[in-house]
Amino acid sequence: MNLEQLYDTLKTSQEKKGAYFNKDKDLVFELLESLQLNKQRYGYMACPCRLASGDREHDRDIICPCEYRKPDMEEFGTCYCGLYVSEKVNNLEMVPEYVPERRPVEKIV
Repeated sequence: MNLEQLYDTLKTSQEKKGAYFNKDKDLVFELLESLQLNKQRYGYMACPCRLASGDREHDRDIICPCEYRKPDMEEFGTCYCGLYVSEKVNNLEMVPEYVPERRPVEKIV
């Protein structure tokens, strides 16, 4: 799947869940490219902003969309890496804030 196809597929499926791509399309495509690279490396699309171990079970929490996306978007308006934003941010009703790392220290490689 090329980047445009990945973009279209994820845009459609994730907007139904209230997650919108960042309006910075250059950033979005850089992150999507990194997701594809991680899929080639590990066999799964690990978050491009976190260090994956290569062990799918260990990294289950950071397979995009990661399990931290929803609480990050609810609290800060965006996910950790900035790929996805909330509906409020998408509609310019909220300015996204800095997102601290939620992943437990013992999970970080």
